[in-house]
Amino acid sequence: MSYEIREVSGAAIVALTGDVDLQTSPAVRQKLLESLEKHKRIVVDLSGVHYIDSSGVASLVEAFQVSRKKGASFSLASVSTAAMRVLSLARLDKVFTIHASVETALASQG
Repeated sequence: MSYEIREVSGAAIVALTGDVDLQTSPAVRQKLLESLEKHKRIVVDLSGVHYIDSSGVASLVEAFQVSRKKGASFSLASVSTAAMRVLSLARLDKVFTIHASVETALASQG
């Protein structure tokens, strides 16, 4: 798993690539929470995620919950088929704000 964090229009774009699993999810959690310390808007680009397990999903949920407490915006973008399958099974596709692309996420208000 690798990640890239960049700032666009005041938002942190956190692009994840590879597998988000028990081994890599602590780093994902840390990077998401660090991004929430610095930005009021987080977009997680999941286009490069080939596999995500429950620990990876838990990292996303925790960051989402922290963002709500802070009044920050947290959304997912370009969710890969593999990641969407897991989110749908957990019915989290109804919880997260999911955008077709990073560009549409940035263009939205929240």
